[in-house]
Amino acid sequence: MRYLMISALLSLGTASAASAADEPAHTVIRSEGAIEIRDYAAVIEAHVEVEGDRRGAVNTGFRPLAGYIFGGNQSRNEDGAEEIAMTTPVIQSASQRIAMTSPVTQEAAEDGVWRIAFIMPAQWTMETLPVPDNAAVQLVEVPARRIAAIRFSGRARDSVLAEKQAELLEFLATNGYRVTGEPQFAYYNPPWTLGPFRRNEVMVEIAVAD
Repeated sequence: MRYLMISALLSLGTASAASAADEPAHTVIRSEGAIEIRDYAAVIEAHVEVEGDRRGAVNTGFRPLAGYIFGGNQSRNEDGAEEIAMTTPVIQSASQRIAMTSPVTQEAAEDGVWRIAFIMPAQWTMETLPVPDNAAVQLVEVPARRIAAIRFSGRARDSVLAEKQAELLEFLATNGYRVTGEPQFAYYNPPWTLGPFRRNEVMVEIAVAD
């Protein structure tokens, strides 16, 4: 597992230094300083849901996802495992647990439930992606969407994420955009990257204007 984690992080570092082809396909339709409005094509994500604080959840969720793309899977077409190229960013968003009571209610776990996701390279489909060995890893199709993102460097501390999220939401409200999703945090670099060279983003889905 130690070798697996090192390999995964090295791949993430390589991807972050490579061209934008390593990121999900998108078109920037507006740019205002650190804020961009982007149209993303449909993608497939592999995700896990983990409990705990935000920072710990990233580390916990990273391991099974890295395990999946580095061979913890079964090919659909032949015996054995397949490796899947790593992309950026690693995406984190708050998730919620559904309590099946009467009436139906919705509640978050005490420390929070977080969804940690990798985006699969574009050449894969739901029919060709290998099946995860770990049942906690789920493959989900994400439709095309419009995303607003604010980019910043340095460490993605809770206080900084909250500040950037507020800045992004204020920009959207001021400019007449309608938010349709929950904020997501995107991390593009391995942990040893120096603060000034790090790329982080707060992202949120918005409505496409008629």
